[in-house]
Amino acid sequence: MSNKRVIVIGGGIAGMESSANLAAMGHEVTLFEKTNQLGGHLLGWEKLFPTMRLGKDVIEFLEKGVNLSKVNVVKNADIVDARKNGKTFNVKLADGKTYESDAVIVATGYDVFDARKKEEYGYGIYNNVITSAELEEMFLSGKPLVNSQGKTPKKIGMVHCVGSRDEKVGNVYCSKVCCVTAVKQSIEIKEKIPDAEIYCYYMDLRMFGMHFETLYKQAQEKHAVNFIRGRLSESCENMDGSILVKVEDTLAGRPMRMSVDMLVLMVGIVPSEGTKKIGAMLGLNFGPNGFFKCQDQHTMTTVSNVPGVFFAGCCMAPRTINNVFADSRAAALMTANYLAEYEIEKRITQN
Repeated sequence: MSNKRVIVIGGGIAGMESSANLAAMGHEVTLFEKTNQLGGHLLGWEKLFPTMRLGKDVIEFLEKGVNLSKVNVVKNADIVDARKNGKTFNVKLADGKTYESDAVIVATGYDVFDARKKEEYGYGIYNNVITSAELEEMFLSGKPLVNSQGKTPKKIGMVHCVGSRDEKVGNVYCSKVCCVTAVKQSIEIKEKIPDAEIYCYYMDLRMFGMHFETLYKQAQEKHAVNFIRGRLSESCENMDGSILVKVEDTLAGRPMRMSVDMLVLMVGIVPSEGTKKIGAMLGLNFGPNGFFKCQDQHTMTTVSNVPGVFFAGCCMAPRTINNVFADSRAAALMTANYLAEYEIEKRITQN
């Protein structure tokens, strides 16, 4: 088989791993990243669940791979047009350069839910209401954890499912990583502030991954994190800047009111702007939740409705990091099969 050209759109871990695998197969790969750095959202994570390894270790693992060095990486790539002409794909950038390929992998990732849409929680209104992404940035900074008054928070509330499993905001799906992120971050807070009181407000805990349940038990038994089943109804600011939260404890069957020094909203995963943009350009199908729709949820999970276009990572649905790696390797293999004129195109036509 002669070597073929592949364009990968998105320089997060899905795009990096897909590109490296295709390069290892001998294909000519061009990877487009809209920012000036590869790594995507993982750049904003200090430690990863469930092992607490550093997020930068995973990025270094990808960057140091010999096959990624064979990839033509184009950073600050602003794609203004992408289309298929016959069996060839043409991608045009804002700088006027046009690239051609025989196949495309879309790895446009995700965005985090805009917590301002849940106005009753007070994000963007009260200084001591932050998101889980902002808390992770605080961890990354290496600085002491303080609230907006510059004081060490002694009582911290963690609100699960912000923007997920919520019909009012149009996201009825589970974002898959919020529960375990709350557990991970609660443990990190307790390690930094041992005498802090942590309260997790949840609907139900979805600790489905290997070792996730162990992490949850560790949070309870070793770090004394308090888990309260009940959705937060509203929050407001006290005179001293602390946050008064109102929540119903559905296990105890009674309403609760308490003040916390900091309220952290565990924001969910939503389709990225890049997913919407590239999908419209290439004529890709979207599912009811706004993520890309694959050809078959069991047998062709990385295959799009357009022959020659494949998916990797969170552009299809919320994913954990190990899921993203599995998707990315599968996408590379399916792309290689397509380029080898395997029967993928026939299957797409039949579906």
